Amino acid sequence: MKGPEALERLAAHLSGELGRSPHTVRGYLADLRSLVAHLDEHGHELADLDVPLIRAWLSRARASGASRSTIARRVAAVRALTRYLHREGILPVDPGPRLATPTQRRSLPTVLDEEQAAEALAAVDPETPVELRRHAIVELLYATGIRVAELCALDLADLDRTRDTVRVLGKGDKERTVPVGGPALDAVEAWTRRGRPHLVGHGSANALFLGARGGRLGVRQAREDVHTHLREAGLDGAPHGLRHSAATHLLNGGADLRSVQEFLGHASPRSTQIYTHVSVDRLRDAYSQAHPRA
Repeated sequence: MKGPEALERLAAHLSGELGRSPHTVRGYLADLRSLVAHLDEHGHELADLDVPLIRAWLSRARASGASRSTIARRVAAVRALTRYLHREGILPVDPGPRLATPTQRRSLPTVLDEEQAAEALAAVDPETPVELRRHAIVELLYATGIRVAELCALDLADLDRTRDTVRVLGKGDKERTVPVGGPALDAVEAWTRRGRPHLVGHGSANALFLGARGGRLGVRQAREDVHTHLREAGLDGAPHGLRHSAATHLLNGGADLRSVQEFLGHASPRSTQIYTHVSVDRLRDAYSQAHPRA
């Protein structure tokens, strides 16, 4: 099986059978095209893949300045490929499990403190449809901690005002229900009542947030809305920063790590543990109050 055909089949397998997101599939294919080119350059085919060949490809990327996260992504991509090729009988042995993933240096998330978050949400008096959309997006992202792509995928029916919740379709098509506070629900209602009708078009369907041409709001525009809103409030931030802030403030307010994991839609508690550093002040206060030798 030639490289392009194998990658095409792998893409169908990843998206159709494994439910990987389009973003993940695109990233994997970009990396694997580089691997196929490397094999062609050295007179090899996919059927020749083994640990030394893969390590040589990774070493070249590392020598050219690729970051640890890039190398880790390449390892994940090639593991998906070798697993598939082994399943199809093209590789007699899967070399993927023998590849080591580089340890990630996880940076601490940038967050707004509670006062900055309050300033960001109180700094505007939205009037135009775009202003109403921006305000609703920022309120909802901070209130729920959902990802910007999850926000853009929301439909009108996903918000339940009787239960104060929003239904979210997350990574791996996993659905979760997230609580929403009153201010965010009010901002979304103002958008749907006073802003959304001005942008409705043939492509609107049931999308909650709409772009300028009436279709579902894209991730890029949603990010720009957040940047613009925070900039006008005199703050610097991004959608993922609002997600970090929501998780941070929940922990500082006394929520347990397991609840925050469910709230954020993390499959593993390890993804949530990055936020535990923000609770040091709360832990220190509790220590001072409770420990007899504090």
